[in-house]
Amino acid sequence: MQFQTSSVPDIRFGSGLFGDLASAAKGFENVAIATVVMDGFLASSGLAAALAAELAAAGIDARFYSDFSGEPKLAHLRAASELARGSDLVIGIGGGSALDIAKIAACCAASDEDPMHYALAANPLPRNPLKKIMVPTTAGTGSETSATNIFAGPEGKKLWIWGAETKADLVILDPELAISLPPHLTAWCGLDAFIHAFEAATNRNTHAGAKLYAHEAMRLVAGSLETAVKAPGNLDARGKVLLGSCYAGIAIDNCGTAVAHNISHALAGLAPVHHGLATALGFEATLSWLCDADTPDLNEAAHVLGLADAQALPGFVTDLMDRCGVERALPKAFVAFSASDLAAEMRAAENQPMRRSTVREISDADIHAFANTIMTLPKTL
Repeated sequence: MQFQTSSVPDIRFGSGLFGDLASAAKGFENVAIATVVMDGFLASSGLAAALAAELAAAGIDARFYSDFSGEPKLAHLRAASELARGSDLVIGIGGGSALDIAKIAACCAASDEDPMHYALAANPLPRNPLKKIMVPTTAGTGSETSATNIFAGPEGKKLWIWGAETKADLVILDPELAISLPPHLTAWCGLDAFIHAFEAATNRNTHAGAKLYAHEAMRLVAGSLETAVKAPGNLDARGKVLLGSCYAGIAIDNCGTAVAHNISHALAGLAPVHHGLATALGFEATLSWLCDADTPDLNEAAHVLGLADAQALPGFVTDLMDRCGVERALPKAFVAFSASDLAAEMRAAENQPMRRSTVREISDADIHAFANTIMTLPKTL
């Protein structure tokens, strides 16, 4: 076996570490101006004002961008990139959207290129991006340790920008920042992290270097997600899910994802839907089919969770989703679409890497079957 494990950023974990952010920023050489990309809810909570004061005390002038919601759109990337021009550092604080916007802005501000210049690897990323600090406040995407960045392009379709140049220089994991996340979002994000780890550990690209992180991520998330959902202030559970999400990000950075993400990206191509929910729905709908492949990697993943074999995985996942209160439903906007619409999105060029990496070959008939399963779900959210 031959494999290469991609670089892992400097990771600092601990309750209250957010208070050291200004000091960490000052630790980079010649930082006078920092652009902060922060979720709007966090900014309005007073966190932006407090951070601006702390950065100012450290001799750093802060610019804030928080005019975005939902998953990143091209307009968000362009606005953040424009604000970051002339900065020395970009700080991303929030969920995956905030982190992806910040990481892309750090590249585009350095090169003065439009984000579409880099979409789908059309051109090499700049070799000298701005320095980046990522502070996740949700435990799901793992964007803080990943080289993959997702956004909606000009036509609303999900696109990606990939490359080591987008990766963070420093990651700060503070479980206290996740306490305010509502239970349903905690569940959706945590399941996304679990699925990242599972798919990285079982797809065609998996290797021992990634499994080191993927398997531990599975243990951490599966063992603590229910507590994090039902007891939001439990910092031990929050911390384990947050660390699991981070490790899962390292795993997918090395091995990518698979069929559940093909479905979730395809759903997002039709209408707005939370990525974690969409991925969980796609995962549950395809897991029995996937486990029929009965590969050593699938069985190993089952053993990590204390299960006898891969055939026990679908029941385990369904039970976890039930215990976390996940409603199997789609947003009302999906009433306008059919299974054929979803199948077409699943076959779209930008979603083929996830189809190809799935350890079991996905036929067009499989795609239509999966699409039918998903689109028969209630549209009530």
